[in-house]
Amino acid sequence: MAAVIVTIAGRTYRLSCDDGEEPRLEQLARYVEGKILSMKDGFKDIGEQRIVVMAALAIADEATDARGKAQAMEMDIAALRAELDSVRKTAAALEERAAAAVDDAARRIEQLNAELQKPAVKDDFPI
Repeated sequence: MAAVIVTIAGRTYRLSCDDGEEPRLEQLARYVEGKILSMKDGFKDIGEQRIVVMAALAIADEATDARGKAQAMEMDIAALRAELDSVRKTAAALEERAAAAVDDAARRIEQLNAELQKPAVKDDFPI
């Protein structure tokens, strides 16, 4: 386990995290600190604890919005996958029809070619 020392709202905290996660935890702490500082600028005369709670609520609101957007995107992806599957099935059916039509045309051409290759029948009627 690694440890990180961060400062949030003027207080220093020693936090444990998995090895290699230190930069991420420091980044998160900077984000929380930035949110608190921006709220302090907007609400100069309220207590520190209230600012921290407001910042936490603002971050929770952002996270909720992000989760909602992610869920909507997952639904869009599922719909697009279903549409893609339908298009692939339609394309496969069209390919089968086209292949059958080509086979039929080839068969007819071979029949016509065979007919053309037959020796000409001499007419008994003069022209």
